[in-house]
Amino acid sequence: MASNYSLKTLAVLAIALFAFCLQAALGEITCEHLDQDTCAYAVSSTGKRCVLEKHVKRSGEEEYTCRTSEIEADKIKNCIETDQCVKACGLDRKSFGISSDSLLESRFTEMLCSPQCYNSCPNVIDLYFNLAAGEGVFLPKLCEAQGANARRGMAEIKSSGLVAPGPASGVKFLGVAPAMAPF
Repeated sequence: MASNYSLKTLAVLAIALFAFCLQAALGEITCEHLDQDTCAYAVSSTGKRCVLEKHVKRSGEEEYTCRTSEIEADKIKNCIETDQCVKACGLDRKSFGISSDSLLESRFTEMLCSPQCYNSCPNVIDLYFNLAAGEGVFLPKLCEAQGANARRGMAEIKSSGLVAPGPASGVKFLGVAPAMAPF
């Protein structure tokens, strides 16, 4: 039983490695040519992130497509995330998007901040670093604060002044008076 499992695992890894090497040898990764097992967390040759989309046909059949998003990765191109990183970082290849809510989940943050993910998976860390920054959170500080209570750590970071700055110029009101509260 164990050797049968090992052979299957080896075969899957060999196929994945072949597909990755073939695309790397050709020099370009095009999101639209990736399948649902390699799309999520991939970066095209132009540096744009790939996104997996699900469409439901009139028959009820689900169809998955990979497309190029407008989100650019920082200094990363031609990258299909490895299965090791997907597992180490607690990710799912069939995810259809990411949310900052995942940063509040202590189990996810624990895996994202683990040395196996944080030190070995720069593509994933770049993605979540930018997602956290969009919420005004500095990912390295969140990882420092995570542990017993990641939700509390994120709340402390957001309230500590270590958040992204606001607009460079003040907010201007264009002559519209605030509405009075109803009685």
